[in-house]
Formats: sequence, C-alpha cells, structure tokens
Amino acid sequence: MLRAIARLAIAAPRQVVAVAILVIVAIGIFGVPVAKHLSPSGFADPNSQSSRASDLLTEKFGQGDVPFLVVVTSDRFDSPATRAVALDVIDQLKRSGHVTGISSPWTSPPQAADALVSRDEKSGLISAGITGDEASQQTYARDLSNQISRDRDGIVVRTGGTAMVNLQVTQQSQHDLLLMESIAIPLSFLVLVWVFGGVFAAALPVAVGLMAILGALAVLRVTTFFTDVSIFALNLTTAMGLALAIDYTLLMISRYRDELAEGHDRDEALMRTMVSAGRTVLFSGTTVALSMGVMVLFPMHFLKSFAYAGVATVAFAALAAIVITPAAISMLGDRLDALDVRRLLRRMLGRAEPTPRPVEEQFWYRSTRFVMKRAVPIGLAGVVLLVILGLPFLSVRPGFPDDRVLPTSASAHQVGDQLRSDFTNDSETAIPIVIPDANGLSDAQIARYAADLSRVPDVTAVSAPVGAYVRGNPVGVPTAATGLASGSALLTVECAAPLFSDRSATQLDRLHDVSTPGNRTVEFTGMAQTNRDSVDAITSRLPVVLGLIAAIMVVLLFLLTGSLVLPLKALVLNVLSLTAAFGAMVWIFQDGHLDALGTTSTGTLVANIPVLLFCIAFGLSMDYEVFLVSRIREFWLASPQGGVADNDESVALGVAHTGRVITAAALIMAISFAALTAAHVSFMRMFGLGLALAVLADATLVRLVLVPAFMHVMGRWNWWAPKPLVWMHQRVGIREAGPARHTG
Repeated sequence: MLRAIARLAIAAPRQVVAVAILVIVAIGIFGVPVAKHLSPSGFADPNSQSSRASDLLTEKFGQGDVPFLVVVTSDRFDSPATRAVALDVIDQLKRSGHVTGISSPWTSPPQAADALVSRDEKSGLISAGITGDEASQQTYARDLSNQISRDRDGIVVRTGGTAMVNLQVTQQSQHDLLLMESIAIPLSFLVLVWVFGGVFAAALPVAVGLMAILGALAVLRVTTFFTDVSIFALNLTTAMGLALAIDYTLLMISRYRDELAEGHDRDEALMRTMVSAGRTVLFSGTTVALSMGVMVLFPMHFLKSFAYAGVATVAFAALAAIVITPAAISMLGDRLDALDVRRLLRRMLGRAEPTPRPVEEQFWYRSTRFVMKRAVPIGLAGVVLLVILGLPFLSVRPGFPDDRVLPTSASAHQVGDQLRSDFTNDSETAIPIVIPDANGLSDAQIARYAADLSRVPDVTAVSAPVGAYVRGNPVGVPTAATGLASGSALLTVECAAPLFSDRSATQLDRLHDVSTPGNRTVEFTGMAQTNRDSVDAITSRLPVVLGLIAAIMVVLLFLLTGSLVLPLKALVLNVLSLTAAFGAMVWIFQDGHLDALGTTSTGTLVANIPVLLFCIAFGLSMDYEVFLVSRIREFWLASPQGGVADNDESVALGVAHTGRVITAAALIMAISFAALTAAHVSFMRMFGLGLALAVLADATLVRLVLVPAFMHVMGRWNWWAPKPLVWMHQRVGIREAGPARHTG
C-alpha cells in the first residue's frame, strides 16, 4: 500500500494535492460549525444514582434541567427599590416560558426566605431552573442574562448557577481555542523553520496539521448526530492535530533527506521513505489511537468525547502525512529546501556553510555513548528524579468542576463566591434525597427518616414533605407543595461540611447508613454524591482500561520489534514519564503553589483530568518509542548481532538518527499543548501543562537517557522472546523494508 501511494505521488503529485485540498475544504465547511453543537458538561456518570435522582427532580418536582441563579445586591435587600428590581427580574423569568421553580426572599414564605438572604442582609438570591436540551438551555440563559444583568441605581444584578457556568464555559472555550491557535501555529512554524531551514519545508507540516484538524472537526460534527460531545474536545483536536501532523511530517521529511544524503535519486528516496518512515507513521498512529480509544469504556461523555476526538485526529494526521506529504515532496522537488533561512543568516553573519560530519562525531551519538558508559548511575538518578517529582500525586483529592473553573471575572464565578461566603446555606453542599416510590408511606415514616437524617453530624437542617427538621426537632411549617409529586418524595439535607473534604465524605457515608422509610430505595444527588459517583465510575473501570492499554502496547511493540523485553520496558518507562506531570498537577493546581498559575485552587483535581492525561500522554509517549525503537531495530538487524557491542552501537546510531527529530517534534508538541495554558478554564490549563511536561520529560529524560541506559544494561536480552513468540513474529510480525546502512 505504501509503495502504491509513493508511486501515485511520483506520477501525479499536483492532482493528489489538488484533490486533497478540495476534500479538506468540503470537510472543513461541514466541520467548522461543530462548536455550536457541543456540550460544556459531561463530567458526571449518566447511569449513576445522582443522575437518576437529578432526572427525577426535573421530571417530577419541576426544578428545571439546570439551576439558574440571580443575586440582587444593594444596601438592604428588603428596601423598596431593591424589592422593585427583584420583582421585575422575577417577572421577566416567568414571562420567558423556559423557567420553572422560581423562589426568592421576596416571594417565598418567611421560613424558606431566610435561606435566600445573605448574612449581612444586603443580597437576596432568586433561584430557578431552566428547561430544554443543552443547546436551548444555553440560548435561554444567554438571553435572560443579557436582559437582567445590569446595575440599576446602585442595585447590582448578577447571574450564575449551572446554566450560566455552562454558557460561560462554552463562550470561554471558543475564545480560548482561537487564542491557542494564534499562539501554537506561529511558534510551531518558527521552530520548524529552525529545524528545516527552508520555509516551504516548514510550511508543509503546518498545512498537514490544518488538514488533520479540519478532518477531525468533521468527525466530531457527525458524532453529535448520535451522542453528546464535550466542547473541550475541540482543544485536544487543535493541539493534537497540529502536533501529531508535524511529528509525522517531520519524521518523513527527515528520513527523505537521509535517503538523499545516502545517494539515492529523488524518486527512490521517496519510495524508501514511504516504506520505512511511512510504516512508522501508520504504526505510531495505530498505537496512539488505540490508547485514546479505550476511553470510550468510561461512562462520562467528557472522556468519551476525548476518545472520539483523539482517534479522529490521529487518523487524519496519519492519513494526511502519508498521502499529502509524499505528493508535496514530489511536487516541490528541489524547492522543498527553498528560502533556507539558516543559509541566509550564515551569509549575513559571514559564516561558512557547515560540512557534513561522521555520525560518530555528532552530539546525539556521543551523548548516547556517554550515557551507556555510565548506564547504572545515570539511569538510577533519572528514575529517582522522576519518582520524587511524582510524589505529590500520592495526596491527590478528586473533585468535581464548579463555577471556579471560570476566571473570577465571570459572573457565574462571582455568584458562586457570594453563595459560599455570604449565604448560610450553599446550594452546592446540599444533598437532595429522592424516594422514587413513596406510595403507601405514612407521614410518620417520612418524618422519622427526616429526623434521623438531621441527627447526622454536620447536617444543619432537613426539609421534608411533612416539615423541616433541625437536629431531630421539627420546625417551621409543612412543605408538602414541593416535597411530594407523582408518588415520589423529596427531602433536602442542608450540610455544613466543606465539599470534597473528609468531613463531607464521612457525612455522606452516614447519610447513606440511615435506615430508609419502609426500607424503600432512595436516590441521593447533589455535588458531593455526583463527585462520588464519578470517581467510582472511573476507579471501577480503571483496571480494565489500564489493562487494555498495556496489552495493546505490548502486542503492537512485539509485532514491531519481535522482543518481549522492549514492550515491557516501554510500559515501565512510559509510566515513569508521567510521574512528573501528575506531581506537578497536584502541587500547582490542587495545593495552590505558584498561585495555581492564575486559576482558583479548590483543594481538589477534577477527577476526569488525571485519567485523560494518562491515556493521551501514554499514547504520545508510544509515538516517540516507535520512532526510536524502529530505527534502533533497523541498525540491529543490519549488525552482526554479536553481543553487547553491536547492541550499544545500534542504540547509539538509532538515537543519532532520531534524536534531533524527536527533540524537535517534542518541542513543537509541547508548544501546542502549552498553548492550552492560555485557556481561562482552569482544568484545561492544568491539562495543557500536564501534557507539555509529560511530552518533554518523555522525549528528553526518558527517551534519550533512560532508554539507552536500560538497553545497555540488558544487552542482547533486549531482543529476547520465548521461542513460540519468535515463531509467531516470523509469521505475523512487521518486517522492515530493507537493511539500514551505517552512514553519516
């Protein structure tokens, strides 16, 4: 297949490029509007009890699909002017036709109104729910917020709640995406000019990256027809599409130049490039795609979306690299190296053209030999360093994203801060409990359950269909109007324990332990329960996911190398390469060091992010593993295979021929991911930094230090496999196109 593509690229390069451009333009027109169809949520397990309870709150208790909160602040919440503004806001909410369950201190009974007034009695909270699908919810929330969010004679009206969080996260993500592209693409191009010199050669990988991004966007658009897709998948599509396309194109152009340097004419050099580097690109793409594809096993749409985006992006990046790159190389011919900026700079500085040096005198060869001569101390030092950097991850505390993922300038964040600091009861800490089937239960049974719940430590009050309870004592008046619906019952537990703390977890356990009325099934929801369900959904599936990733990597690397030792080595070193990134995430974003890089530290990490980082970074580390090991194996097969000396020479030559490519590719990929740190949604900033650190650690310390050290220690055992596996590899293993030659 690769030879056929090369022959087509040689015979009709202009036609191949023209058709590719037409196809990509058509795909781009279809795919670019995808942002309008994506969801800002998807962090929760849709099959969990918290999701089922939330559905019941919407279907039976009219609480709306998502909360919409309005805070009205003035000198006094009960002044005539403030009351007039608040009643006008409430009237607009009622007239919208998409808002249900409105409550406020100006319209609710006194007992219920107290919880809606701030401690200093300057602010009042209007609580409501917005109905409709996610796209409609955001439209309604935007329109309502635009109507009511303005200052009126010193009276400040701010909007928040989940509805506004979702809207502002979507708007911020779209803005961040444009900002990221404006940073990553120019910087990547400058690095490519430094690596290649020629402007045309530098522009080709960027063009291939844009093609990969547009193709992936089209796939995401199609996916939205069948299921929810997270808007955050766009960030991965852009960053990874550009990074992988550059990686693959960089590898192919570098190999093409190597083949030319060996004396082959252009057509033969391109053919040899396709059956060597092209094969590596396809193999690498397969490993990366499979490692990210396993995320579909998680129930959260957030992780599933990254699986869809990752597989689509890798597929288009690899496809564009093996189809467009050879055609462009053939079409450009000698012009591939035109506009060589490095040559121009040397002329301006009066420096002579560099002369080719034997490979043994080049930096990568000499540095690898240095490492292998001191393999044990250098290898141990590298491992210890990575382990130390990863130690903070042992104290990770999983949490759930709330309004604080937004910048402090966002109204949803400001409203959330007011609720946490100024109001007695924070709706985020409340735990609604639904009894789906309350038929046949007496008031006394429900009252006893509510009273028992109120005795749990850190519970401040329990609202039930038959009354309100504080520490087991009834207070207030019955609330049957909101606590019973269609044979179901709702109780709301107000909590004082801080979210995601040990106290909150203990309290939730004790609430679950309370005997239910008539031994009926109850469903808990609220932020604490939702977070627990999400963490449980991840941890219950994590062994299967990690096992699949490990199995896939071992099988694919065995097919490439014929060795059982090298795949196992890759698994261990890939995990080590992630430790620094995981430790940095906890130290910076959870513990708040370095001012959490300008974000709001909540003392937790979004539970989905470490899993997402592991699956993606693990796959990308295999990308560089394939680049390096496939080249080392070429030299090993061409050597007499006599022992340690031949093994070390193969490793040194493999690193010498790929070290520059891997370093440049890693730098460009790190730029693409580091551009995500410009995002104003905090967990995307964390995600971008984590991936950038993981890529840099893997491509430098792991790939160019620990791998040579390990392979020196193992010697000929690097290429060992049991006889049955040797027999299997001889029949189904991946074959090299031809022997490598020891050249400079």
